[in-house]
Amino acid sequence: MGRHRSLASGTGSVPVAPVPPSDDAPTARADGHAIGDERPAVAEVSEAESAGEDAVARPTLLDQVGGPMGMVDSGLPVVVFVVVNVMAGLTAGIIAALAAGVVIAAARLVRHKPVTQAIGGLVAVGIAAFIAYRVGSARGYFLFGIWTYLLYGAVLALSVIVRWPLIGLAWESLNGRGRGWRADRRLRYRYDAATLVWVAVFALRYAVQQWLYGADQVGWLAGARLAMGYPLFIVAALATVVIVGSASGVTVRDLLRRQRTAPTDPR
Repeated sequence: MGRHRSLASGTGSVPVAPVPPSDDAPTARADGHAIGDERPAVAEVSEAESAGEDAVARPTLLDQVGGPMGMVDSGLPVVVFVVVNVMAGLTAGIIAALAAGVVIAAARLVRHKPVTQAIGGLVAVGIAAFIAYRVGSARGYFLFGIWTYLLYGAVLALSVIVRWPLIGLAWESLNGRGRGWRADRRLRYRYDAATLVWVAVFALRYAVQQWLYGADQVGWLAGARLAMGYPLFIVAALATVVIVGSASGVTVRDLLRRQRTAPTDPR
């Protein structure tokens, strides 16, 4: 009709100008894709393959704290120290705790855990054992942990006071969003609340264990150290997600199940 130029037989016609399809016009091309579809099959396959290659496993909350073995690693030296101290005295308890720390560090390396994690755990056991030796009492083994609770809680509380809540800094750094969150007052208040949750955790650990230390209740100190360790950490982590997770699309369910997700674009 003056809008097409005829070609050789079998080649159809080439439109000079686009003609919008009517309501009754077919909406599929000969290759099976809808008209206007901008994602051809080849591209979709390539993207799927790329996503599969680049996807990484998102660890669960239990994975992030080291899993069941991580909990055993952190609690074993304490249990060994208390048991051997009761049975054979302070010196034997210190030696046993150090030996347990060395074995755990070696086991972590065999399991291909980070070297810093293995060394850090061994150093912590060594410092605790040294303080117990200097104090001359089994309760001294727990003094280093009590001091660290006080220090961590104070630093977290100070970060809220100066309007730089550390949970906000950590969360946004992990998600690669920089410091723009500080301009959002509502989001900053969420990070303040989440940081105060951790202040409460360290304050509770310090108060309970300092009281038991003063009462020289070594057995109860060991029990409090274990009960207020990873279990309380997990509770605080879940509370943090409930408070601030919705702002970045992270839910408690995401932390409790392992997913395969593409890595975050660093740009």
